Amino acid sequence: MTRDLLRVLSMWSTRAGWLAAGIAVATLASLAGLALLALAGRGVADGVTEGALIAGGTAALFWLRPVAVLRPIARYLDRLVSHAAAFRALADTRVWFFRRLAERLPAGVGFRRTGDLLGRLVSDIDALDRVYLGALVPAVTAAAVVLAIAVVLGAISTSLAALVAIPLAVALLLPPLLAPGAAEAGRGVAAAQGSLRAAVVDPLTGMEDTLSAGAEPIAAARVAEEGSRLSAAQRLLARRGAWGGAAGAVLTQAAMLGAIAWGLASGQHAVAGAVLGLFLATAAAEALGLMPRAGAALAAAGASARRLFEAADAVPPVAEPAVPAAPAAGHAIRLDGVHFSWSPDRPQVFEGLELDVPEGARIALLGPSGAGKSTLTALLLKLAAPQAGRVLLGGVDIATLAADEVRARITCLTQDARLFDDSIEDNLRLAHPDVEEAALWRALDAAGIGDLVRTLPEGLRTRCGEAGARFSGGQARRLALARALLAETPVLILDEPAAGLDPDTERAFLETLGEATAGRTVILIVHRLIGVERPTRILRLVGGHALPAMG
Repeated sequence: MTRDLLRVLSMWSTRAGWLAAGIAVATLASLAGLALLALAGRGVADGVTEGALIAGGTAALFWLRPVAVLRPIARYLDRLVSHAAAFRALADTRVWFFRRLAERLPAGVGFRRTGDLLGRLVSDIDALDRVYLGALVPAVTAAAVVLAIAVVLGAISTSLAALVAIPLAVALLLPPLLAPGAAEAGRGVAAAQGSLRAAVVDPLTGMEDTLSAGAEPIAAARVAEEGSRLSAAQRLLARRGAWGGAAGAVLTQAAMLGAIAWGLASGQHAVAGAVLGLFLATAAAEALGLMPRAGAALAAAGASARRLFEAADAVPPVAEPAVPAAPAAGHAIRLDGVHFSWSPDRPQVFEGLELDVPEGARIALLGPSGAGKSTLTALLLKLAAPQAGRVLLGGVDIATLAADEVRARITCLTQDARLFDDSIEDNLRLAHPDVEEAALWRALDAAGIGDLVRTLPEGLRTRCGEAGARFSGGQARRLALARALLAETPVLILDEPAAGLDPDTERAFLETLGEATAGRTVILIVHRLIGVERPTRILRLVGGHALPAMG
């Protein structure tokens, strides 16, 4: 746990200025609160010893006023600056985690549960604010308060300082003492949260299948079961925190009793010091109030950090070269003796695959499901790497090229091309963020969807809906084609681009494809041809080899 939390702090080093400012303002606010009660205690003590409480209060009134004004201002700045620092650090962490996932899951979620990954990206990262707001800030401010109390009371009596400050110092040690015991409970909460999100998100994602199978009771029972597991884990962690809170309260009371005992033992002349010690111990209770529960907060944050790093540190499916090679000018593709299997316990997809795709060629690759058509796409996009053989782009082995360089030359349009719940414009700009609006319309016109978009009241700013629900299947496919055309890559892979469309829509869409992709190298991967594709060469994937199609 400690190693994971230190790694989190090292990731936040770019926000060190904000984090330090938050700690400084929080410390100022706590010391202002301490000073306020110290002045009040001094006024009461002076009044008691002089026999005139009002006179003592008047003597401290000059300093009470500015401190009373300073404290709420400092407390406001504490909340403002420390939370701003935490939010910035968490935003950086979320971007870092997303990029790591993109490197490790380039072909999609795969065997990872969507709900669990969502929990890691959102809740587990949010839980990391406890490292800063729930542990680091309270620890520094509480230490400053205890040190100030020791200095102030030490000027009066060493024994008084010891009786008050030692119990408070022990309270500072509660988080590291309680964190190991709470760590297991924290891991249980983090795991249960991920399981609950998966139990909720997975059936919702496939709601049509869930309903058609009559599986709502099963899904609901699973949600209830995972909810019960989460509640049990949270109760266990809460009990750990409650024990810490009780221990902190006892130690604070011990400091107060120490001040009273010192005053009783030292006689009448020590009443002022005892009253001041009592007031300072009371003031310390606020600063130390969060410390006992900081152990549970650290445990929860440590568990969340471990879940994040487990996913983020997974081995990427395709390693990037340490020193990427310079790309060649051409973009001809060649697969030379490629052997590939998705895992050692699964059969070979390709066994010595040979394939040449010259620049400007239009190749049609036919084959049934499981023949390796989509696997070929993954290899060409460097989403997977062959166990033997080479994939060459412009005569350069793509294993020596950076993945971004490969994908800057090859674009893929699949049957599962996704439109995001955003505007048409933003969906198109995924391919080319800085392109001018005129280029968006040219791509839409080339894809045969421009006229429809012009008729929409909001035009390019029309939202597509989740997975393009605003449009029909054929319209959504044409929008995805426009996005692919905007990429302006010399090679375009069309992986079952018209699958699922009705015959008339399929024919119209494939005719549009032929016109829109003129001048590019095109690899069309389909189950069958319908006569409008006009390929320059037709191959069939059979037994892990690309063979000329017969008849």
